[in-house]
This record gives sequence, structure tokens and C-alpha cells, in this order.
Amino acid sequence: MTTAETAPPNRATAQAPTAPPPPMRLRELVFGAALSAAVRAAARLGVPDALGDTPQSAEALAAKVRTEPKPLRRMLRALACYGVFTERPDGTFAHTDMSRLLREDDPNSLRAIALWCTEPWTWAAWPKLDEAVRSGRNVVEGLFGKEFFTYLNEDVPESADVFNQAMTRSSEQSAREVAALLDLSGSASVADLGGGQGHVVACLLDKYPQMHGSLLDLPRVVENALPRLREGGDLAGRAQIVPGDVREAIPVKADVYVIKNILEWDDESTARLLHNVVQAGGPGTRVIVIENLVDDTPSMRFSTAMDLLLLLNVGGAKHTTDSMVSRLTAAGLAVDTVRPVNPYLHAFECRVGA
Repeated sequence: MTTAETAPPNRATAQAPTAPPPPMRLRELVFGAALSAAVRAAARLGVPDALGDTPQSAEALAAKVRTEPKPLRRMLRALACYGVFTERPDGTFAHTDMSRLLREDDPNSLRAIALWCTEPWTWAAWPKLDEAVRSGRNVVEGLFGKEFFTYLNEDVPESADVFNQAMTRSSEQSAREVAALLDLSGSASVADLGGGQGHVVACLLDKYPQMHGSLLDLPRVVENALPRLREGGDLAGRAQIVPGDVREAIPVKADVYVIKNILEWDDESTARLLHNVVQAGGPGTRVIVIENLVDDTPSMRFSTAMDLLLLLNVGGAKHTTDSMVSRLTAAGLAVDTVRPVNPYLHAFECRVGA
């Protein structure tokens, strides 16, 4: 590993860091917005991309990203306290494993996710969390007068673009892990419900050369399906792209249905979707549900925060293992196994009951 990757301690702390006492930790937590804003600013300014493998001074970086050097140093110093960049003894700054994830060209880049979670609408919504907790309802409609995704697409299309980029990047990164986990031997067809651009179904078709696959999502989503799945693509002969709303109907028959990260809307929509799957598949059909969980997972700090964001924007929720199992069984699905896909996703293997 290089010195930049090992992230030497900030020069302001010569000794190994210790856990701060509760009063200081609480002070740090209530200033969490400052850290989020700094991560967003660094990403938007392109600082992670401008900083290569060689440590650079704030002055050199400022010239590259066209900022004032003194405030840039202040921002980098704040981020370095949390391991996003590191400040070296000579005053230069270097990458850490975390700051590299904000680069556009990193294969595991989280830049789009970082921007999505700090979009301008979030800063208007978070102060109203107490209102959402009291009512159990989203606050976005009250703030902007429209359902969340309608607001995004009609009023702030640039934010909708960030959302699409974030979801695409996330799907790209997890699709290979999902395909590696699932054993679909003996199945002739698979349908990815609400599958976005089709990363999961494409990976499954790669893994199983004899299998046929269907991608079902909203018309405006599947318009941008992977070229590989569309006419002229190498998977087009085995792929079917179906525009539609899975909450209304599932006009696709398959041996296996995959539902990934869409059972986090309100309970009524979730129940309607699961009912549609049971009706479309029939007894014995395999259904694989892949979701983030807010219990018994290394990613609880992330997933519980996303859970609160879902409450604010769509009135939805992430699930515990028990709450997911109860929803699946109530819909007529028998849950066979629950397995981790990676540190932040779990797969529920189910079958439609008789």
C-alpha cells in the first residue's frame, strides 16, 4: 500500500485517536450537516478527481479546481478529521480509501450516491423530521405540493438526473454480486421487476447462457435500458423489455422473479406488488427479494439513515428481517432462506404457496 492509501493520522493528533466523551460526540453529531456539505462540495468541485496519487498542497489543488486556497484548506482539514483525505506533516493533502470513492473514475465510486443524499431538497426536508415522526407521513408533498418523484421530474430534473445516476451506479456495483449469489440452475426464465436499466437481468443472462430474461419497469425507465438488452445488443435475442408499473400488474410469466430494492414504499404499494407477483407466478414459482435491512447488518448506520430519508420523501421504510418476512408471508410467499449478498444487502429466497 502507498502512504496515501494507508491514511496516516492527521498531524493535529500525534497519538492514536480515542473515542470522544459523550458531550463531544454529541457536538460532533449535531454538526453532521457540516460534514455532509463538505463531502458534497468536494465532489461538486472535483477535488477528488484533481488529486492524483501524489500529495498536493491546498494552493495547487485550488488552482486546479478554481477555488480560493484558504477556504479549500479549511474544508479539506474538516474532511480529513473523518478520514476523507488526509493531511500530511508537510501540509499537503493525500487520498485515503474513502476519498478515492468520490472520484468519477473509481470502479466503486460513490460520488453519485454522495450527491443524491445531499441534494438541495434534502436540506429542506430534514428539519421537518419531527413532523414526519408525528404524522408517519412524508413531508415532501407539503413542502413542494407534489408527490416526490413527480416533483423531481417536473421541477428539478437535474436532481432527477442525479438520482438516476446514483441508482445506475449502485445497480452496476451490486448486480454482479447478486448474480454470483443466486443459483438459478434449472430455471428457463427470470423476470427483474422494477429492475431499472437491467443490470441484474443482464448479469444473470451472462451467467446462464440458455436462460431468457424480462425487464419490467416504468416506461421512462426502460427507455434507457442497457444497449445489450435492446435490439442489436448481444443479449437482445434472450431479453424482453416490458414497460409497466409493477404496482398495477405484472404481465410477465417467469420461473423466477427478482425484486430488488423496491419494497420500501408505503405498505399498500408493497402489498399490491407482492399480490401481483403471486398472481403472475402461480404456485411453486421462485421469488427472490433483495433489500437493505435496518437490523443485524454491518451497514445499520447507513440503512437506518436511509430509512428516515424514505420517511421524509415517500413515506416509505426500510425493513427489519421480521417485518420483511411478515409482509412476504402475508402475501402468500413461503420464505426458505435469508442470506447476505454483501454488507448492505440481503436476499430472501421465497416460493409462491399452493
